[in-house]
Amino acid sequence: MPLHAIDVTPSAYAYPLLIKQLLHSARATAGEQEVVYRDQSRYSYRQFFERISRLANALSGLDVGPGSTVAVMDWDSHRYLEAFFAVPMMGAVLQTVNVRLSPEQILYTLNHAKADIVAVNVEFIPILAIIKDQLETVKKFILITDDGSTMSSFKVPYAGEYEALLAAAPASYDFPDFDENTRATTFYTTGTTGLPKGVYFSHRQLVLHTLGVATALGTSAGQGRLHRDDVYMPITPMFHVHAWGMPYVATMLGLKQVYPGRYTPDMLLQLIDKESVTFTHCVPTILHMLLSNKAGENVDLSRCKMIIGGAAFPKGLAAAALARGMDVFTGYGMSETCPILTIAHVREELPDADAQAAERIKTGYTIPLVDLHTVDAEMLDVERDGKATGEIVVRAPWLTQGYLHNPAASEELWEGGYLHTGDIGTLDPRGMLTVTDRLKDVIKTGGEWVSSLELESVISQHPAVNEVAVIGIKDDKWGERPLAMIVLRAEHTATVDDIKQHVLRFAEEGHISKFAVPEQVRFVDSLARTSVGKLNKKAMREQLA
Repeated sequence: MPLHAIDVTPSAYAYPLLIKQLLHSARATAGEQEVVYRDQSRYSYRQFFERISRLANALSGLDVGPGSTVAVMDWDSHRYLEAFFAVPMMGAVLQTVNVRLSPEQILYTLNHAKADIVAVNVEFIPILAIIKDQLETVKKFILITDDGSTMSSFKVPYAGEYEALLAAAPASYDFPDFDENTRATTFYTTGTTGLPKGVYFSHRQLVLHTLGVATALGTSAGQGRLHRDDVYMPITPMFHVHAWGMPYVATMLGLKQVYPGRYTPDMLLQLIDKESVTFTHCVPTILHMLLSNKAGENVDLSRCKMIIGGAAFPKGLAAAALARGMDVFTGYGMSETCPILTIAHVREELPDADAQAAERIKTGYTIPLVDLHTVDAEMLDVERDGKATGEIVVRAPWLTQGYLHNPAASEELWEGGYLHTGDIGTLDPRGMLTVTDRLKDVIKTGGEWVSSLELESVISQHPAVNEVAVIGIKDDKWGERPLAMIVLRAEHTATVDDIKQHVLRFAEEGHISKFAVPEQVRFVDSLARTSVGKLNKKAMREQLA
């Protein structure tokens, strides 16, 4: 029988899933709740809603409209939170710029996304000074400062200083309805190739991700549960997958929110203590930094629920956090998945602290609406026995539908109708996922991706280097660090320090990230290869192990 659409009353409101709809509950019930920025400012949600409208009016006055792209280069701040809402709610696209990329890569992302306006923190002006003459579409800049100062020495078309623009703009804005599949955000992820890839998400996707994450976190029996009395602070950059989407969740629920600006251990610990932060998320490196900070030894961390993601969560680090009374547990996803796919809530009684740590560092259970499989090369499910490994493929309503302006890579990402994560893992009979490896040899260090191929290209330019292979090695602090294996040219010599200084020069010139400088360099007679002559990095890792 044919399917029948529902009857629609002409006067009925269709309720498109737009980001503006996330504000209704908080507007109605949490008007006096607080948004805090470092130790510098705090204001109510009521003022937050006004500031969203002021920002939209200010941007409208700068010719931003539907289809425009507004790029933001800032630390985690209340201003960034305002942009999370105001820009897409206008029908424009928010580009969150990864300020940890090299100037060369930042230039590429701004040009590739066709950014019209850049709102830039004064601390990143030196980056723009390097690239401003090569920007192809950027017409104006908005200056962001904590003290309201201006900078006339940087010769660009300033539209004004952020706070001054908001102060001069009306406090109400009629945010329109439009198609919920309109693109809301764009940002760039780096992998094994030199050029970052643009991923993008619609209003519908961000709303559904917000609802899915809130449901998963809010329905836990207790461990890791997020509720309306929590105080939220991100310690994952807002430029990185919308700070894992958590600011949208926190705003929808009307939570007190605390934004730390640039991450320093002292400020993070001070805010956790003073503002009574109870829910946050970060990469293992940040957790390690907080736990090892001498000044923070007397800070009570027992109220903190913390999702750990972005890199493997070492068991020893989990045990150290549990010893401080923290509720730590893994979350899993990737830039292409918006990002959250799984959360490692503890669902049963465990005998001791060691078992607790072992359970919490697993990859987790899928959150609602996620269809996740581990499959073989023919895309057939492998056994869900906790032992059989397969590639992790996934469907969910919030996965990027492709890479921006890159149809070939998009088809590869979605081959067979499932998004390919590039990770290898197991599913046990309970549905608990554990990631065991990754298909490609990208290295994740301190939550940042380092391309082994790009690093090999840099090292190969040293005159003494004949062949080079770079692999990731486990590191308790950073998750992974790059190790370079080098075959020298005949009658040439080089030291470990020669190689590191060579790579460091490329980093200082902005060609690669400073995270890419290898931790170790080993000189070898030959490199392991496959039967068809390709570098066999799996064999190299096994040799080192």
